[in-house]
Amino acid sequence: MTPLANAILRQIRAQGPITVAEYMTLCLLHPEHGYYTQRDPLGVDGDFTTAPEISQMFGEILGIGLAQAWLDQGEPTRFTLAELGPGRGTLMADLMRATARLPGFAAAAEMHLIEASPALRAAQADRLAQYAPRWHEHVEALPDQPLFLIANEFFDALPIRQFLRQGDAWAERMICEQDGKLAFGLSPPAPLAALAHRLEDTDEGQMVETCAPAIPIIESISARIARHGGLAWIIDYGDWRSRGDTLQALRAHRPADPLDTPGAADLTAHVDFEAIARAAHPLRATRLTPQGVVLERLGITARAQSLAHGLAGSALDSHIAAHRRLTHPQEMGQLFKMLGLTRDDAPTPPGFDA
Repeated sequence: MTPLANAILRQIRAQGPITVAEYMTLCLLHPEHGYYTQRDPLGVDGDFTTAPEISQMFGEILGIGLAQAWLDQGEPTRFTLAELGPGRGTLMADLMRATARLPGFAAAAEMHLIEASPALRAAQADRLAQYAPRWHEHVEALPDQPLFLIANEFFDALPIRQFLRQGDAWAERMICEQDGKLAFGLSPPAPLAALAHRLEDTDEGQMVETCAPAIPIIESISARIARHGGLAWIIDYGDWRSRGDTLQALRAHRPADPLDTPGAADLTAHVDFEAIARAAHPLRATRLTPQGVVLERLGITARAQSLAHGLAGSALDSHIAAHRRLTHPQEMGQLFKMLGLTRDDAPTPPGFDA
C-alpha cells in the first residue's frame, strides 16, 4: 500500500467517502505524494508516452498548421503562444523549429506554459530556454492579447465525477473503505439539474462523467480569443459526449487498477468534447476530427517521406512505426480527436473541414 493510500484511508475514516474528482486530485497533485509532483512520468522510464515524444513530426506539423492560422488571421505582431501541460517541452521545441523560417512568427510569439509539475517545469526550462518561456499555474494568468494555444493530453488528466443513472436521478460514484482497502461505492440517488439533458440519451444503470474543472479553463481561453483573435487546439482521447466508465490508470505503460497504487500511477479519463464546445461559446467549434485525419491534411506523410531519406535498417523501421502510430486508425489516429476553437469571423483552422 502506497503512503498516499494510507493518507486517503485516514481521511475517509475521519470525514467519510470522497468523490472520484477528490481522489484524482489527491493522486495526481498531492504536495508530497502526488503523481505529477514527484516525478517525470514520460518516456520509456515513465508510465506513458505522448505523441510529441513518439516523433518530432507531431510538433512540427502542428506548428506549421498553427503558423498558417496566424497568417490567416492577419499576422498579429504580438501574440501569446501557449501550451497546457507541455510535458518536457518537446512539442513546443519542435513547433518553434518548424516555424523558425517564417518571417515575423518567432518575433511575435510570447511563449507561456501552464504546468503544475516542478519536475516537468525543470525539463521545459532546459529545453526551451532560448524562447524565454513564462510559467503559470492557471490560464487566467495568460496575457490579454491574441492567443494561439495547444492542449495535447491535458484535459484527460483533469478530475472527473461519475454518476450512475437510477430512474430519473443519479447516484454518484464515491471512494470509500472496504476491508481496510480503498473501494468504490455509491451515494444515495438524487435529481441533478446539470444532468437533466442526459436523461434523453442514457438508460437505467448507465454512467455519465462530468469534468467541472475543464469549464472555467475553456471559458478563460475563449474569452481571450473572442476579444483578440487566435485559435485553440484541443487534442485528446474521448468523444463528443461522455458515456460509460472511462477512468483508467497506467503504470509502467500498462493498465492498472485505479485504486491499487494511488500516487504511483497516472489517472486519466476520456474527454467530453461536447462539454468543451459548449463552454467555448461564443467561439465556433470545428467538427470533432480524428487526430490522424488532421495530421494527414496538414502534410505529415510528406514530412515523414522527407525525414525517411537517409534512414535505413532499425532507424527507418522506427520512423515508419512512429508515423503509423500517430496516424493509423487502429492506433492513435482514431483514438485521439482534435477540436479547433476560433472566432466566428476567423477562417476555418488548417486541417479541419469548413
